[in-house]
Amino acid sequence: MNSVKLSRRYWLCTVAGLAAVFALPLAAHAKTYPIKPIKIIVPFAPGGGNDVFARQLATQLGLQLGVQVIVDNRAGAGGTVGTDAAAKSAADGYTLLLGHTGTLAINPVLYPKLPYDARSSFVPVAPVASAALVLVVPAASPIRSFSDLLAGAKASPGKLTFASSGNGTGGHLAGELLEELANVRLLHVPYKGTAPALTDLLGGQVDLMFSVIPSALPHIDGGKLRAIAITSVNRSVRLPNVPTVAEGGIKGYESSLAYGLMAPKGTPDSVLKVLTAAVAKASETAALRDALKAEGAERLSGSAADFAALMQAESAKWGQVINKAGIKPE
Repeated sequence: MNSVKLSRRYWLCTVAGLAAVFALPLAAHAKTYPIKPIKIIVPFAPGGGNDVFARQLATQLGLQLGVQVIVDNRAGAGGTVGTDAAAKSAADGYTLLLGHTGTLAINPVLYPKLPYDARSSFVPVAPVASAALVLVVPAASPIRSFSDLLAGAKASPGKLTFASSGNGTGGHLAGELLEELANVRLLHVPYKGTAPALTDLLGGQVDLMFSVIPSALPHIDGGKLRAIAITSVNRSVRLPNVPTVAEGGIKGYESSLAYGLMAPKGTPDSVLKVLTAAVAKASETAALRDALKAEGAERLSGSAADFAALMQAESAKWGQVINKAGIKPE
């Protein structure tokens, strides 16, 4: 009797042990990604809109995925250096890129040769945010509204100057698009960065500027700059009283930067699904929404495929503007 009981107990223990052994690979497989820190490359210097979005996104993704997510700033050549580094990274989901309209849609048609291919070097993970530009003039300027700007530009073609952070940048192209759609002529004055352009605008050396919202906000709030228009389709959540360019009578005008998380081409579908789901959950958090709002941006909805389609459409749109205006990189 005792022998039978022992045999049965031995058999039960053996079965339980085998079940545990066979279960181990399944549990291990369920946690194959991520098992180490993830890096998000931001192809610009710290402090800009890309960097702010990326750091808050990294924090929220880390909470969702259970691993550390860090931001790696790789500035240089209008975003080309960092974007190229991401393109040449291992396609394992541990190095990602926060790309945007400039690096993924404009640069490929602006520069005759890039070390990466925006379409074939990456796969989209998820859209992140959309940010407009704000058209600003010095507080002492006689231009008090967008209609004033149009009237002045038509009365004196080529006299009004607009600053930008460089040839082919978002601010430059926003001005070129306005010239085309409003049938006016402005004089473009390129600078090497947003800071020196804003400095001269504040000093009255140039008449106006299409600026990224975060850089202009302190001066708008401080009464040194006047915001006369927003370049997006809808008004900015951060500047709700400022009308859009389209509201000012320029139908079809829209110029925004769309941000999306990208992965190197060849990243496994299973990894992409994990990342896409994590971005979706992170986007629902109040912390990320508040961070975007503070920077004058909004959550960009849609799927990874939608973001890829948007970048293709933006590339075609800005390619036409660049070619028509004969814009060359500096």
